[in-house]
Amino acid sequence: MPVTTDRSPLSGIAFLVGAAFFWSLMSVCVKLAGERLPSQQIVWARATVTLVYSYIMIRMAGLDTLFGHNKKLLLLRGLFGFAALTCFFFALTKLPLADATVIHYTNPVFVAIIAAVVLKESLTRWEILGAGASLLGVVFISKPSFVFGTSAPALNPLYVGVALLGAICAATAYVLVRKLRESEHPLVIVFYFPLVASLGSTPTAAFTELQWPSTWEWILLIVGVAGCAQIAQVFITKGLHAVKAGRAMTVTYLQIVFAAVWGLLFFGETIDLWSVAGGLLVVSGTFAANRS
Repeated sequence: MPVTTDRSPLSGIAFLVGAAFFWSLMSVCVKLAGERLPSQQIVWARATVTLVYSYIMIRMAGLDTLFGHNKKLLLLRGLFGFAALTCFFFALTKLPLADATVIHYTNPVFVAIIAAVVLKESLTRWEILGAGASLLGVVFISKPSFVFGTSAPALNPLYVGVALLGAICAATAYVLVRKLRESEHPLVIVFYFPLVASLGSTPTAAFTELQWPSTWEWILLIVGVAGCAQIAQVFITKGLHAVKAGRAMTVTYLQIVFAAVWGLLFFGETIDLWSVAGGLLVVSGTFAANRS
């Protein structure tokens, strides 16, 4: 049976702003935990704990189904979400917080493009121009030596590539969330993400050099990473039920601002002019791509 909602676009935007804030806190906790723990171990902890959170929330909501109606699409959403999470967490442990966040948040441009194919939403010249501007912004942030020479410190191209791949996977997952609103409850959609991610990260985490977390790291993993991520995931799902896929994601760019502040306060990271210019290009490209 289709799921309907009477949420207004304004309430959807409020949910998206909240998601950006809690995701930024999650990123801080990932980077702190990643100073010693392998990123894939953090993915496993995040997925496993939020799986429990999601199950409890579904039972408290009294839903008549745990596994939903369109299981194939729900599994795909989970797989792309898991891939995006793996890439993003790895990038967070290897790149400056703000830079990793900006690169990951090229995903709204990819949302618009993928939605045009999957959901048959119109793709305009502004969306194409926006995609080009955002990718140029990534070049400014990464500062490859074959373009900039030695005039600016370059980011590792492998880490940048992983971050960009994560953005594409995240965009695909968000488009699937938008499609699933027609048949699934938001909590069921949220549940499939940690379900697939916990199963997928178990073997991959086992191949890393596992570390037993300290008390502080357990707090970071359970409360910081998993807790903040669960709140953000619910908020983004509710927001995407009320606002068009590509346009909705522009609001979450507030996470870039939060990330810059946290990076300075917690890690002493500063942002050079090239990164600022790149960030502005990414944000401008996304707004152009979602121009009314």
